[in-house]
Amino acid sequence: MVAQLLNGMFGQTGFRLIQAPTFVPQYLFLLSGSEFVVGLARSLQAAGTVLSPVLGASLIGHRTHILGATLAVGVLMRLQILGLALTGFVLAGQPALLTFIGFLALMGFFLGMSQITVNSLRAKVIPVDRRGIVSGARNFLAGLSSAVVSYYAGSYLIEQNVLGNGYASVFLLAFLVTSIGLAALALTREPAAETVSEPSSFVNTMKSLVPLLREDSDFRRFFYARALGASGRMALPFYILFANTKTEVTGVELGILTTVWMLTSSTTNLVWGVLADRRGYRVVLIITLVFWIASHIQILFADSLSDMLVFFIVMGMASGGFNQAGQNMVLEFGRIEDIPRRLAASGSMVNLVGTLGPTLGGLIVLLQSYTALFLTVVALQVSALVIILGWVPEPRYRE
Repeated sequence: MVAQLLNGMFGQTGFRLIQAPTFVPQYLFLLSGSEFVVGLARSLQAAGTVLSPVLGASLIGHRTHILGATLAVGVLMRLQILGLALTGFVLAGQPALLTFIGFLALMGFFLGMSQITVNSLRAKVIPVDRRGIVSGARNFLAGLSSAVVSYYAGSYLIEQNVLGNGYASVFLLAFLVTSIGLAALALTREPAAETVSEPSSFVNTMKSLVPLLREDSDFRRFFYARALGASGRMALPFYILFANTKTEVTGVELGILTTVWMLTSSTTNLVWGVLADRRGYRVVLIITLVFWIASHIQILFADSLSDMLVFFIVMGMASGGFNQAGQNMVLEFGRIEDIPRRLAASGSMVNLVGTLGPTLGGLIVLLQSYTALFLTVVALQVSALVIILGWVPEPRYRE
């Protein structure tokens, strides 16, 4: 349990610096000057996560112990973050842009595998009635540390252009912090699995996902709703670019917005975790989706830094809880031995949305406007909410 908390605190702190809707999009825009390129880069990052969850499931589905594979994938993922930092220090201009995007894509590939290995390991070592509070505590600790680190990253590393490239210094810091998290994960005491699947190749695992969806209509509807709800990722790289059209965003303000987003996400995740342990993750999915939709309506009227602060508070509270609920709810459908395949099926679809979404979002901004982008996201997320309310039951209370 302690290893899981430490891994969450340090591992997520580092990755949130990369995944935050501020630092990487802003740096990509500085390199390219194009919203479309920013969206394309995030899409290529997500592209690696589409099929790699299936590879992760085939890697561990037949193993009684999966900690070693989890650590190996974690090392490979962190090396890509180091590559982002070195790119900023060594290269400039178009070579820096292309190399940076390449490392983002590789990071996404190993991230997709890690989603399966880490969550499967968590399902083995944390009882179902404690997953909510443990996940919430992990996010809470990570959010507190992320908030401090984010403010430091924006107000000092970027503002003072430390080591000659403040953004590269942020990415180097992310690599160091998340490596501490991986070391903590190595302390996990993993029990042997009582039941495992038969060894399966990548192709056979891929083929088995369709019957998995066909056999369980409740999981299938959840599968579609989660994907539609995750369409919020379409707009994720563009929040800070939209803010730049309303007010000049300095390094200090970049740090403040990131800090607010991380603090809000982490503190409310603790609440979502307690609520989920008592009532199940379905109610968390519904509440957070409502807040996420509301945030995309509010941003349409934002025209100052204070308005953007309100948006990042509401959006952080919603997106963090929705992601937590979606990842954990998957674990509660069907048989235990099918957890890696369910994670692969749902994760791949969400990641496909993450792949196509930012590029589509960039095109919408390029051809229409930011307003059109945010309204598109609202329509898709409302569809997800309707499906969950009408046709997705709480899996914990199914027969």
